[in-house]
Amino acid sequence: MSSFPEPQRTSDACVPVPGTQVAASPAGPTDPAVADPAAADPAVPDPAVPDTAAGPRRSTLRPGDWRLSAWRSFLRTYTHIVRQLEHDLQTHHKIAIASYDVLVQLAEAPDHRLRMSELADAVLLSRSGLTRLVDRLQREGLVERHPDPGDARGLFTVMTDKGRAALRDAAVVHLAGISELVVAKLTDAELAELQRLMTKLDLAPTASPLIEDQPGLE
Repeated sequence: MSSFPEPQRTSDACVPVPGTQVAASPAGPTDPAVADPAAADPAVPDPAVPDTAAGPRRSTLRPGDWRLSAWRSFLRTYTHIVRQLEHDLQTHHKIAIASYDVLVQLAEAPDHRLRMSELADAVLLSRSGLTRLVDRLQREGLVERHPDPGDARGLFTVMTDKGRAALRDAAVVHLAGISELVVAKLTDAELAELQRLMTKLDLAPTASPLIEDQPGLE
C-alpha cells in the first residue's frame, strides 16, 4: 500500500502510530520487538531453548522469518489508513479523529454516558491524554460531566446534543473514508474473513456483527 499524505496534527487528535520502523524492509531486524537478542549479546540464551525459570515468554521467531512480514503489513496498513482518515476529517474541518472515537463510544453506551474508567477501556485509538481530551470536549460543549448517583466521588461523561450533531456531521466524511479505503477494496467474503481473523487475534473480542448500525447516528 502506498503512503498517504502526512496530515497536520492537532492537539486533540493524537493517533497512535505503532511500530515507527514498520516501513523498513522485512528482511532486516528493524523492529526492536523482533530483534535477535543473540546478535547483540552472544551470552543471551537461545530463545528456542525452553526456559524453566519464571520470566517472559520465549519465541522461536527469528528476524528473517517470513511470517514477520504479515505482522509488519498489519502495522503498516493500520497506520496508513488511520492517518488518511485523520487527514480527511481535518481537511473537511470536522472534529479530530480522537474526539470522534470518544463520541462514538458515548453514542453506543447506554444513556450515552460512561465513567472515565469505562471510557478509557472503550476507546480504540489511544488512552493517552484522554482526561485532557474530555476536558476539551466539555469546554466545546460536546460532552458534560454528571455526578454518579452510586459514587459520591464519581462522574459520568455524557454526550450532549451538540456532541451528537458533531458526530453525525463528521460521520459523513469518516464513513466515506472507510468505504473507500477498506470496504470498496474487499469482497463481502473477504471482509467476513478479515473480521474472523481479527476476532481470533483480539485480546478482548466482542460479539459485534460484521455490518452493524451506528447507535446515536441514525
